[in-house]
Amino acid sequence: MLWGMAELTLDRTRIAHRGKRLAYFTIGWNILEGLVAVAAGAVAGSISLVGFGIDSFIEVASGAAVLWRMSVDADVFRRERNERLALRMVGLCFVGLAVYIGYESISDLVHRDVPESSLAGIILAAISLVVMPLLSRAKRRVGNELKSAAMKADAKQTEFCTYLSAILLGGLVLNSTLGIWWADPVAALIMVPIIAKEGYEGLQGKACDSCC
Repeated sequence: MLWGMAELTLDRTRIAHRGKRLAYFTIGWNILEGLVAVAAGAVAGSISLVGFGIDSFIEVASGAAVLWRMSVDADVFRRERNERLALRMVGLCFVGLAVYIGYESISDLVHRDVPESSLAGIILAAISLVVMPLLSRAKRRVGNELKSAAMKADAKQTEFCTYLSAILLGGLVLNSTLGIWWADPVAALIMVPIIAKEGYEGLQGKACDSCC
């Protein structure tokens, strides 16, 4: 029995280390993605690209919160405390993301701000469209194995980043080929209530309660 418990502890430690590696990758990737997006957006005068970069920096904050949670996984008491705190931090990131997307989308529609065509932006969005689903799936697997609501919430935020990548790519392509300038802000607005709901539940700790 003691051997079985030791083996389970070792497995959990391995999974937690995998979660740490995913968090480090999330932070590194999104810092790079954010810098490239903001720079490309500034050069092209594209609000959508600059906004996408800001979203990447929000992802950095979320990744840092999950990394903090994974760092104390071996300590049951600190694990539960940090689980709730990390979940609320991720929830706060969700709320910030929803506010940002809503504001920028409405602003784009009111002022008829057309996202400029940018080769760098299109390439970045296309790469992100491939990387983000894989990263989200890996995070969700770790979250399920550790029963970590914070990791699963972070996986869902990475999944939303996939949608934002698709919206950005679609907006840039549709605008450059067909001149449909409003496609990007309208699609983004549809996502706002979904993201806000996830943020609210994270701040309330509901996802953590259901996980326990």
